[in-house]
Amino acid sequence: MNGDAAHFFPIVLGHEFSGVIAGLGEGVTGLAVGQRATAAPLVPCMRCPDCQRGDYALCPDYRFIGSRVNGAFADYVAVPAMGVVTFGDTVPFEQAAFFEPATVALHGLLHAGFRPGGDVAVLGAGTVGLFALQWAKLLGARRAAAFDISRERLELALRLGADAAFDTSEASFLENAMCFTRGGGFGHVFETAGTNATMAMAFDLAAGRASVCFIGTAHADLKFPWKLFEKMNRKEFALTGSWMSYSAPFPGREWSWTAERFGDGGLAFDPSLVFRTFPMERAGEAFELFKTPGAVKGKILLVNPE
Repeated sequence: MNGDAAHFFPIVLGHEFSGVIAGLGEGVTGLAVGQRATAAPLVPCMRCPDCQRGDYALCPDYRFIGSRVNGAFADYVAVPAMGVVTFGDTVPFEQAAFFEPATVALHGLLHAGFRPGGDVAVLGAGTVGLFALQWAKLLGARRAAAFDISRERLELALRLGADAAFDTSEASFLENAMCFTRGGGFGHVFETAGTNATMAMAFDLAAGRASVCFIGTAHADLKFPWKLFEKMNRKEFALTGSWMSYSAPFPGREWSWTAERFGDGGLAFDPSLVFRTFPMERAGEAFELFKTPGAVKGKILLVNPE
């Protein structure tokens, strides 16, 4: 909106949302008016070879709610029934608006072949990073550590279950992190910030034969000194990327597991994940905040009266 990322104008943005089913299309079964629900924003074609394999995020002819078709910054949003995920009364709408980033985090762990029992490093304590940390603990990590430059985000990570938190603005953070693992490094490293600094950091923190997964989206050229990049060879770690959050049957276990863990409290929701809340009619004020670097610390919610 404020930059050049919108595919076209005019468009209604919004792909992380929750609400109540207000109406059903002809032939829709298994859903009911009045149910509390969210929806996967990806709308795959379901015809191409990638979709036929269940690799929906690789679909070359996809639509996406909030970027390629009108999204949820509105009173109503139309979504395909196949992507709708319902949730119970115990899950607040505010928490349910975090379905999508929670599934993105889980998809990264699953795609990277997460194995329980070892130490996990999560680089970036933003929304996706904090869910990645929680998923790692839920899926059996021995310990999980958060890395960030924000003291507030690191404190939040500790409240959400991190066993350690490292301020990467401190000169000794790498030494302290390696001491945390007794010098061995981390068996799983999940990068969620998409910055040069954190992506390079992953190479230093990885243990021998580790799994390193880049979940964060980079917005600038990546540069690795050859001695740092060589660590991938010397440590023989596996490096992979992770894109979106889908598996077969669509939208996948990422979404069903998130619904279960939101419902039973396994995935915790901290109110400080939300920076500010605006009524939908004041959405313009929210966009203005993003024009000041560093002004927004967390998610902004746009809400309609219930």
